[in-house]
Amino acid sequence: MLHLPALIIDLTLILGAAAAVTLIFKRLKQPVVLGYIIAGLIIGPSFNLFPTILETDSIKIWADIGVIFLLFGLGLEFSFKRLIKVGGVAIVTALTEVTLTMGVGFGLGRLLGWNTIDSLFLGGILAIASTTIIIRAFDELGVKNQKFASVVTGVLVIEDLVAVLLMVMLSTVAVSKTFAGGEMIMSVLKLAFFLVLWFVSGIFFLPTLLQKLRLLLNDETLLIVSLALCFLMVALATYVGFSPALGAFIMGSILAETTKAERIEHLLKSVKNLFGAIFFISVGMLIDPQMMVQYALPIFAATLVLLFAKPLFVVFGATLAGQPLRIAMQSGMSLSQIGEFSFIIAALGLSLNVTSSFLYPIAVAVSVITTFTTPYMIRLSEPVYKTIEGRLPQNIKNLLAKYSLGTQNISEVSDWKKVLRFYLINVIVFSVIIVFIIILSTKYLEPLFSGYEWSRVITVMVSLAVLAPFLWALAFRRTQRQAYANVWINPARRRPLIMLLFSRVLLAVFYIGFLFHRLFSPKIALMGVVVASIILLILSRRIKAFYGQIELRFLTNYHARETETDSKVIPTPWDTHITSFVLSPQSPYIGKTLFEARLREDFGINIAAIERGDLLINIPNRFEHLYPHDNLMVIGTDEQLNKFNKHLDDSVNETPTVDIKKHVALHQFTVGSRSPLISKSIRISKIRERSKGLVVGIERNGQRLLNPESDMLFEEDDKVWIVGNEKRIQILLKELAD
Repeated sequence: MLHLPALIIDLTLILGAAAAVTLIFKRLKQPVVLGYIIAGLIIGPSFNLFPTILETDSIKIWADIGVIFLLFGLGLEFSFKRLIKVGGVAIVTALTEVTLTMGVGFGLGRLLGWNTIDSLFLGGILAIASTTIIIRAFDELGVKNQKFASVVTGVLVIEDLVAVLLMVMLSTVAVSKTFAGGEMIMSVLKLAFFLVLWFVSGIFFLPTLLQKLRLLLNDETLLIVSLALCFLMVALATYVGFSPALGAFIMGSILAETTKAERIEHLLKSVKNLFGAIFFISVGMLIDPQMMVQYALPIFAATLVLLFAKPLFVVFGATLAGQPLRIAMQSGMSLSQIGEFSFIIAALGLSLNVTSSFLYPIAVAVSVITTFTTPYMIRLSEPVYKTIEGRLPQNIKNLLAKYSLGTQNISEVSDWKKVLRFYLINVIVFSVIIVFIIILSTKYLEPLFSGYEWSRVITVMVSLAVLAPFLWALAFRRTQRQAYANVWINPARRRPLIMLLFSRVLLAVFYIGFLFHRLFSPKIALMGVVVASIILLILSRRIKAFYGQIELRFLTNYHARETETDSKVIPTPWDTHITSFVLSPQSPYIGKTLFEARLREDFGINIAAIERGDLLINIPNRFEHLYPHDNLMVIGTDEQLNKFNKHLDDSVNETPTVDIKKHVALHQFTVGSRSPLISKSIRISKIRERSKGLVVGIERNGQRLLNPESDMLFEEDDKVWIVGNEKRIQILLKELAD
């Protein structure tokens, strides 16, 4: 009789339990992740009613693979472009919430008598909300198209990146057993160095590679290639001292910038679900009911932090970022749980043997409880807001409303700030590339020529040939030419600008000296720097042309995924926001003009744009007809959008972020005392014609008027909100300022 290996029997138990709980929890409309944890508890060593896993060590390896797939999938959904687009509101809210929650978690651990490392890991575990649970709850509750959902989604994006940073910092602290500031700073700088290096090199090489192999990439080969790249980055990250999970996340975020991202994500889904199930079941296997009873007090206290303190911190951060109280409270009560990243942080402590054994089961227990409470917290956010809002003094309400409106003012970035931003980005990116090439050449290239008489000279010549375009870019590259010209005209800014330009040249010379110093004596290095600098200056025109080809390749790859449907998160006035609806062929509005549809009159909404196949109609006029499958970019409040949604026979593509075209923007300006708009109506001022835009709101004497009539006259100090073509609006605002 054939003998089955114990691992196959264990997999039979795991997959059988996973299948059963999936069906049960789908029936109960509960998160499947929670079911996997319970399944792990049932087949784990703490529960003897059912067969138990035999080879727990092998299952832990499979679970580690599951972590890699989970982080790879999160990276595919993350992308660095999306990080740039989430906006200041999400950044301020997330950083405020994470910092305060970590502080409270650390304080709670110390209050319970835990050691410093356990308390620090508890803070990290409680700080990161669960993207999986929240997105699923939004789907089930039908709130994806509400404004607070976009804020929560942005916060989750920032939290993902913060979690990666936390893993590095906690590892450093755990290994050193101290809060050594120097070591933590070095770890963060090391992480930043490799993030820039991996991202730049990944964007330069991978899209080109995938494009050249496109005829060979069917579903099978694309899946294998993407997984090979994932595990290659896992190996690289581990080699330089980071966790395997970080490597998987980085490769996912790099591939997220390619045109194959959606296809890879689709192909990976089944594999990710399989190994993800094994990971979450292994989490459940580590639960010890006796330990949970023993540590009931910490579990209860940590749950209270998530249900009360963490929402309060989110409300504070969102309000600080300028969100209305209602949006802030809805966002806060949505982020009151922990999930996959918290498990990974807890598992990191165990793998490093620096945390106590009770911390992981506590994290699991708190996650199970808060997973159950998440839908109820989201539902209760509106009633809680109304209760608090009804009891707030009127002067506090006015103060919050004034502050919220003030923070939403969109001011143009000054030319000096543009120059400084370009300077920092340019110096950081090219310094990372240059330092990496120098280290690579002196550590690996020079030994290859060690048998030759002129080995060091050959190494320098090859290195300078590779470094030349990047040294030129560091010293002389300039993209913000108009900003530079405007700064140069200002005498007060001219001297600092000269110093910035000169410092870039000095930095390039320093790196040449750094290369020579690693290979020659100081005297020879000094002579080599002079000679090399002169040669590079003579060849600067050719070097510039070669660098232009490199930059063109990078920018082409970087923007390859961008189409006209790329989203851009933009601020909207008061409680309104932008979302999209696709008209079905059965919609009652098919064939009607916007004037006949009376969308503004019946629902109070405005149509910012219509996407029709490859055609994009920005700020359509009243005579524009509506056709089947038109994608309407609609601006309105949650109530107005929900009312409109109910009147559509079928609506899809409702997203929590703003699916508005990148050249459509919303701006706010104040009518000054000398403005030519004073005493003119919206129609007579011809704002629509001049800006290709639409006035969607006016605030006057504290009164907010959404969708003002075209015969309304402008008055001094009116705050006007206008949506339309970004460039045309900028021109209009400049004309009004003049």
